[in-house]
Amino acid sequence: MHSSNALYTDLSGYYDLMCADIDYQTQSQSARRLHQFFGGNGRTHLDLACGTGPHIRHFLDAGYQSSGLDLNQPMLDKARQRCPEAHFTLQNMCDFTLEQQVDFITCFLYSIHYSASIKNLKACIHSVFNALKPGGVFCFNAVDKDKIDNNSYVRHSAVVDDSHFVFESGWNYSGTGETQTLNLSIEKTTTDLKQLWQDQHPMVAVSFAELELLLCPYFEVHILEHNYEKIAAWDQDAGNAVFVCIKR
Repeated sequence: MHSSNALYTDLSGYYDLMCADIDYQTQSQSARRLHQFFGGNGRTHLDLACGTGPHIRHFLDAGYQSSGLDLNQPMLDKARQRCPEAHFTLQNMCDFTLEQQVDFITCFLYSIHYSASIKNLKACIHSVFNALKPGGVFCFNAVDKDKIDNNSYVRHSAVVDDSHFVFESGWNYSGTGETQTLNLSIEKTTTDLKQLWQDQHPMVAVSFAELELLLCPYFEVHILEHNYEKIAAWDQDAGNAVFVCIKR
């Protein structure tokens, strides 16, 4: 079955399983540490492309007043169950508005790339700028298009009830243009029945130099090593990094 975002709609029940190897708690703790290090003591928070809300759960538990937005209603329904005290809205991160500005905005799991085009990415950055309080912080992770290894995949498996799942994901970039793809596959085996879903998500392709240029008119930009255990400058070589952006 090939589709665009239908996979997430049809398989929203599998989404948390697909992300079962992600350490949401460590990622959330790291983002809060970066916020405090770069941005002070504010406690209002927005998570872009929040999915089913696992990061938001950790922010709430840490005393933040947290909210989330996503384009996928089934995901938001699950997020509301997980985080009933948070505020969720069905909005596009490339064109969103808030009633009140917040101290901290996050976008985890490389979801900034769902902007899909440079034009939309610019609009996302502008929306974030408008949604932040003066001195507010925007924190996200990204992939440099020029450092993508098209043969590199992440793979993990899980067993639920009587079914065995294998999840695989990898980036692909042709070397030209502003689009790269995130290739996903889910293999489900129940006794002797095997089902395979494959999906390609169009994502915006951008180098870190280009991304920094897009951010700089609005933010003081810090590019850090993609390491949730410590705060260290990006080594100029790794293909992924954490961006911490302080509103000018």
